Amino acid sequence: MNTRLHFVVEGQTEETYVNRVIVPHLATLQVWADVRVVEAGRRGCLVRRGGLCEYGKLRGDLVRWMKQDDHPEVFFTTMIDLYGLGALRDSFPGWQATGPISDPYSKVAALEAAWAHDVDHQRFIPHLQLHEFEALLLASPAHLGVEFVGHDSEIRELEAMAAGFTSPELIDDGQDTAPSKRIIAKLPQYQGLKASAGPIVAEKIGLPLLRQKCRHFAEWLSRLEKLGG
Repeated sequence: MNTRLHFVVEGQTEETYVNRVIVPHLATLQVWADVRVVEAGRRGCLVRRGGLCEYGKLRGDLVRWMKQDDHPEVFFTTMIDLYGLGALRDSFPGWQATGPISDPYSKVAALEAAWAHDVDHQRFIPHLQLHEFEALLLASPAHLGVEFVGHDSEIRELEAMAAGFTSPELIDDGQDTAPSKRIIAKLPQYQGLKASAGPIVAEKIGLPLLRQKCRHFAEWLSRLEKLGG
């Protein structure tokens, strides 16, 4: 089976991580993947990418790619942060209906199901990251030392914080307490190095530990692996 998989991701950080880690991993299972950043807008023939500001643009980008590569062996997936998705509350499928759901795993599953229904493509595998990419880094904050040498005390504080959650995916999506905000509070340099340092740290942590600590991420990766038959 010659399975191909297209990723649409939110930004450069996710693009780099998927290319560095997930694409090579899936290739070992005969799943041939590529990735591009969500289309942010068009002006003539020029396409701007990065930044999720409108659900319509995200949906349009997906649907265009689906029409361009409409073959039975081609699948589509996403890596979009749940954090910040509330800015699209008036347009994102299921956002209003899932508002009362307090359990993050139940909420993200319901949102993904609503999104799949809205796109209505049998080979679409939606994935919303709980709550953002940086949750993966907090699966093992010690690995931040690879990129942030000399900040042992700050990294230990992040380790102690992460230990208070049963999973880094449950670290909330508050304006000041989301995973990235917690990292930046201790390591301000991360804000300017996110696109380069983030994927490197996540790669060093490794897929086995991420699967162990991040249930929703693990379930998504397992679905992608099964595409290889």
